[in-house]
Amino acid sequence: MTDPVTRAATLLASHRDSIDRLDAILVYTLAERFKHTQSVGRLKADHDLPPSDPARESAQIERLERLAREADLDPEFARKFLNFVIAEVIRHHESYQS
Repeated sequence: MTDPVTRAATLLASHRDSIDRLDAILVYTLAERFKHTQSVGRLKADHDLPPSDPARESAQIERLERLAREADLDPEFARKFLNFVIAEVIRHHESYQS
């Protein structure tokens, strides 16, 4: 039988391996998302559209909060995270307007 400290260390290593894989998924997912939002930014710039779309942003925040609740994730955290991402997207879009 394994001692409790060894068992805890094994479980900790397993959780950390999962966290590392999930972090990689997050990074690659964000990279893919930003590729699309950069294309949107260029399209908006080419057609003189505003870099920000408050109605869409609001709808996306509501959608993400709903998804967060369904996933048992703090909706406030999800909202803050999406607001951060949206701010970065708008910053990119504004840079294309120049």
